[in-house]
Amino acid sequence: MKRFLLAGVLGLTVLIAQKPPQPKSQKEVEAINAMFTAQDPDARIKAADFLMTKFADTEFKTLAMFLTAESYERKGDFEKMTVWCEKTLEADPKNYSCMLMLAGGIAKRARENDLDLNEKLDRSDKYAKSALEALKDAQKPNPQITDDQWASVKKDYVSQAHEAFAAAAALRKKYDVAISEYKQAIEGAGTPDPATMVRLGQVYNLAGKPDDAIAILDKVMADDKVHPQIRQVAQAERVRAIQAKGGGATKPAAPSTPAAPAVVEPKK
Repeated sequence: MKRFLLAGVLGLTVLIAQKPPQPKSQKEVEAINAMFTAQDPDARIKAADFLMTKFADTEFKTLAMFLTAESYERKGDFEKMTVWCEKTLEADPKNYSCMLMLAGGIAKRARENDLDLNEKLDRSDKYAKSALEALKDAQKPNPQITDDQWASVKKDYVSQAHEAFAAAAALRKKYDVAISEYKQAIEGAGTPDPATMVRLGQVYNLAGKPDDAIAILDKVMADDKVHPQIRQVAQAERVRAIQAKGGGATKPAAPSTPAAPAVVEPKK
């Protein structure tokens, strides 16, 4: 699954404004470095909190808030991720990374029987649209990033927006729209995500297109680098497609939210 914080220098600078923030003391430098070099989400949350608490006037506060949100997203804590993304957006209204975290998180956690389903999906769509708008004028965040790297990164961000649109459309049972959006997410990504391909397979099944489902799921199964849990979900969806195509056994009930098969991310 794609991450919102990219690896290395790119990941730690993507949110820095055109005028880079400046530390005010060596102690603050040490606190910032501790946040950047934290080895796991809990350590990064702790380091970011220390920076924001100990150095209340730090110019790195917005970045610390984003890293806190991203860390909670990695921990699967949607509620706390939402809180910190909203704080980040208050400070940086064009923070497309947080917009995309919120868009995807809301759509993938929504369920068909939610009383406020339409409100949730509208909110997801709004964040995704805002992210695409912000990305239009987004400049290369660091001179160390090549033009080709930045173009690939932007493609992945745009792909995430289309995936959020697709998840929302699937829950609205607008399967043709969902299929189109998932295809844009896959074909437009700098690095296509196998989990997104599985989600497309799920929607093909829901749309009554088992041949298309089998075709995309076979591509996932043919990749020996696919995470085992993604492969497991792909296999289950392929069985559904074969059953539907054969007309024998009754097709198993689809997941309540076909846009979000369970996937455990490998540790970074």
